[in-house]
Amino acid sequence: MTSDYPRDMVGYGANPPDPQWPGGARLAVNFVINYEEGSEASIFDGEAQTETGLTEGSAPSFAPGARNLGAESMFEYGSRAGFWRLMRLFAAHDMPVTIFGCALALERNLETAAAIREAGHDVCCHGWRWVEHYKLDEATEREHIRRAVASLQRTVGERPLGWYCRYAPSENTRRLLAEEGGFIYDSDSYSDDLPYWTEVGGKPHLIVPYSLTNNDVKFMRGYLATADDYFHFIKDGFDMLYQEGATAPKMMSVGLHMRIMGHPARAAGLARLLEYIAGFDDVWVCRRAEIARHWIERHPFGA
Repeated sequence: MTSDYPRDMVGYGANPPDPQWPGGARLAVNFVINYEEGSEASIFDGEAQTETGLTEGSAPSFAPGARNLGAESMFEYGSRAGFWRLMRLFAAHDMPVTIFGCALALERNLETAAAIREAGHDVCCHGWRWVEHYKLDEATEREHIRRAVASLQRTVGERPLGWYCRYAPSENTRRLLAEEGGFIYDSDSYSDDLPYWTEVGGKPHLIVPYSLTNNDVKFMRGYLATADDYFHFIKDGFDMLYQEGATAPKMMSVGLHMRIMGHPARAAGLARLLEYIAGFDDVWVCRRAEIARHWIERHPFGA
């Protein structure tokens, strides 16, 4: 066993800090809408095939260079219809969300970018495009970060403060984010129920962990089938964290995709969940940037 093992397997251990959420909330809940539609792999953007990730059913084989019109239209549903259904649900309950926005996707639907801006939702950058950053070389990834920041500044009116890669970061991602200089957190971790600090290049860097557990991708992977499945699964997670929050408050991330949860048969489960959570007056439903700013203020690095 070596002393320079690069992973932290301990974290907060048995005694996590009290996050001191606003109003003494027992739980902070952050809903995330992943906005990827229009930035995925496409024949039109130079790829050899159409992206089929997180679409319905099995993908038949297409010859290189041949468009998969079915998969294309499933992505289109997300931005044409699913986005607006999710926006209506959150507006009906007066709840904020965080948009994990791929910059090129928002460039290709300025009406949705304007709606995000007008609703006051925050945008955490999900990359320039919906690509696997761990496959990019350092120079390309740096350029993707630069282009994404500039693009979101134009479309939603402010630069992103957070970052989240598709599936996993590269070994360079966090260093490149620190180098860029304007990010106050990233969410490229699934390792905790609370934010935590790390160091990048000898300087503090905040992690606000995300979740693939409380996430509608489980529909696409066969773990959930109905709106009731979804409602009860996420409700169980909420209830457990709320119960723990009597003595040890935590945060909960709930991930949504417009081409998945945006369909009526699944959105019905989300509607039930929002109605349920709205019944608690000691739960903080908030934007991701608010969690980051709160942690920086109440739990500064080294405290």
